[in-house]
Amino acid sequence: MLRVIERLGQWPAQQFTSLFSSSLSECKQLFDDKRPGFSILSLGLYLERREKYDLIPLVRPRINGESSERYRVMAQPGKFDGIDALKGKSLGGTPLDDADFVSRIVFEGRYPVLSFFEPKPTRMALKSIRAVAKGELDAVLLNQQQYDALPALKLNSPLAVIYESDAIPLIGVVADKTRTQPQERERFAKAMNSLCADAEGARLCALFGVDAFVGVEPSIYSEVIKRWNPNNKAAGQ
Repeated sequence: MLRVIERLGQWPAQQFTSLFSSSLSECKQLFDDKRPGFSILSLGLYLERREKYDLIPLVRPRINGESSERYRVMAQPGKFDGIDALKGKSLGGTPLDDADFVSRIVFEGRYPVLSFFEPKPTRMALKSIRAVAKGELDAVLLNQQQYDALPALKLNSPLAVIYESDAIPLIGVVADKTRTQPQERERFAKAMNSLCADAEGARLCALFGVDAFVGVEPSIYSEVIKRWNPNNKAAGQ
């Protein structure tokens, strides 16, 4: 992907290098150690590091025509009246790796992950979904892409939604304001805006299910920033 960005932005080859980790704790450590000028972060990590490093969102992805997503808690039909009935019950899902984000943003501070539920984080959404269908797990939290993929699983017992978040904006590329210049940020954003229209870039976008990368208005993240309070112990920690 970086080589395509370099070409689109007319940078010399090998201008950029990258580091990747699927582990949240490792990602945080890498981010703090390396202080990249540009990065692709989860929304939770952006909110957590936003003020410390003066991070500026440059572009966000559009997926299936949307640049926001909803999270849903799924359970067996008729087993629970709503999310309040899950107090002390097991909740699985990949988003639970970031308990702060789920507690503060997805559940709006009303359901602290670590104290309200018996959290069962997993790296495989399918495992949790099947466990709920079999009655081995009480409920599962799914992001938008995981929820949209449910019909393809053809479960013997379809799951029911017992909680749905409001629309939460997606995050894409962010820049460290202190480590980049305005002209660099504009150049990088333009390259990302044209990525999915480029022949080689389009294949990369399709791989991740992205229609396009679009510009960001500062107000887009105002609501989630308001929810993110550094003194809020919503994760139960």
